[in-house]
Amino acid sequence: MCHTIIFDIGKTNKKCFVFDEEYREVWREYFRFKEIEDEGGFPCDDVLAIGEWVKMTTKKLLKNKKFDIKAINFSTYGASFMHIDKKGSPVTPLYNYLKPYPKELLNSFYEKYGSEEQIARETASPLLGMLNSGFQLYWLKYTQPKVYQKIHRSLHFPQYLSYLFTGIPISEFTSIGCHTRLWDYSKHDYHHWIYEEDFDKKLPPIVDTDTSINTKINRKFIKVGVGIHDSSAALLPYMRTSNSTFVLISTGTWSITLNPFSQDILSKKELQNDCLNFLRIDGNTVRASRLFLGNEYELQLEKLRKHFNVKKNIHKRIQFNETIFNELNKEFKKYFAFESLKSKREQPDKTNLKAFPTFEIAYHQLMQEIVKLQVESTKLAIGKTPIKKIFIDGGFADNDLFVKLIRLHFKNYKIRTTQSAIGSALGSAMVVSTRKVNMNFLKKHYTLKKQ
Repeated sequence: MCHTIIFDIGKTNKKCFVFDEEYREVWREYFRFKEIEDEGGFPCDDVLAIGEWVKMTTKKLLKNKKFDIKAINFSTYGASFMHIDKKGSPVTPLYNYLKPYPKELLNSFYEKYGSEEQIARETASPLLGMLNSGFQLYWLKYTQPKVYQKIHRSLHFPQYLSYLFTGIPISEFTSIGCHTRLWDYSKHDYHHWIYEEDFDKKLPPIVDTDTSINTKINRKFIKVGVGIHDSSAALLPYMRTSNSTFVLISTGTWSITLNPFSQDILSKKELQNDCLNFLRIDGNTVRASRLFLGNEYELQLEKLRKHFNVKKNIHKRIQFNETIFNELNKEFKKYFAFESLKSKREQPDKTNLKAFPTFEIAYHQLMQEIVKLQVESTKLAIGKTPIKKIFIDGGFADNDLFVKLIRLHFKNYKIRTTQSAIGSALGSAMVVSTRKVNMNFLKKHYTLKKQ
């Protein structure tokens, strides 16, 4: 039985999985690293410690006689560059994508290369500061020129982990396409500003994401993948199993709707509403819309708990109640003032819970208001694509109200909920495997349910 090691690196948990050749999870390890600070005092991941853990864990697993390791791959969060010198040593920390971006630097960029609207349209990415990883290079060049001069190659995080084993610097599509502002989607090439700033000399050659490099590790040849952006990895199992067009609503702190079948050009309004493009593993477009939904949900849920003085997990027992739903919709009003969502919806100045006699009724109201925003976001991702099916995974997939309200809004679509805590790791394993899968695979690994 052959095995694959997958390192799945999130902002909070750093995870390692071992899968057998039928994609069954046979081993896992979770680890958390204490954050360090960059030169400006802003918290960031300790990339040196993570790199050592990755290498030591690999050595440990290669020595384990229970496993016959044939491949290694990596999925990580996006929008993070690791800059290395000619010897392969890090030149900078792994800067946090939440680090504030200087406004004066943005202004100088737009004076050179065009308006905010133009750049957003051409790169299919709204302005997100350091989350636009191309802007990280621009920031280094003009605020730390001596440091910038030391950079030989700039690798996105997944490709840096791969480099630790292969010593070969490369780029791949899913990391390039992750709201970086590096890519001109109409030209299918780096945007002209990348060439004018000579950043193309810092960026390694581009390969397909399913590329692997035979590398000798501990006297054994191992197929080392080039790494993949975690959202793209999570989409892959659906891409390789579904026999019809679909969108995936991936829920968590962020709710991201992914449409891998769209070829539409994003409009100014869509970009302003956090609709953007990613890249698939083959360089084709994924239309996506983002919503900070899980974060807002937790903020409002805490207010509900305090107001009604209920136990922490009582909401998990609440099922969709048609009577309550109908009563609330006789004259539907908004009662919640959302705090962290970018939506421009009209809403009250403050959340008003005095209108509700019970927690259950108030919770139904909250879910209706949240789902209405999710529906708008999902419709943005669908665009003009003739979609037949909607998959829902992540935290809201087991929320009865969320799922049934989605179904009410999308009556002409097949709705499927899936459960898997290892979606991005599983997708990363599929990238370095030749094993074909079908819908039965999805049912087996994701507890697929019709709604």
